[in-house]
Amino acid sequence: MKSVLIVDDAAFMRVSIKNMLTKNGYQILGEAENGRVAVEKYKELMPDIVTMDITMPEMDGLAGLKKIMAFNPSANVIMVSALGQEGMVREAVQTGAKGFIVKPFKEDTILSALKNLD
Repeated sequence: MKSVLIVDDAAFMRVSIKNMLTKNGYQILGEAENGRVAVEKYKELMPDIVTMDITMPEMDGLAGLKKIMAFNPSANVIMVSALGQEGMVREAVQTGAKGFIVKPFKEDTILSALKNLD
């Protein structure tokens, strides 16, 4: 069973992703509301996968991604972006993100993004 850390500043988004993944056999290790908390929780929990929102207060997803990749270059981070953030998504993939999902997304979109990591 793959473990996941869900990072999004919107609580409803975290719940939504958690519900989709839990019922499809993923174990949710934790949640974070910004990049700073995400980095702390990543180091503490060492999840198999991180879903990382791009736009968040305090520390955005790109900065969080960079810190996680510096800590563990083989980390599996999937970026979650709003429409119109193509530039940031490109930078995230160059930084080491293993994929991305555009909001609003359907369950099969997030599942196929995570399955591509295997």
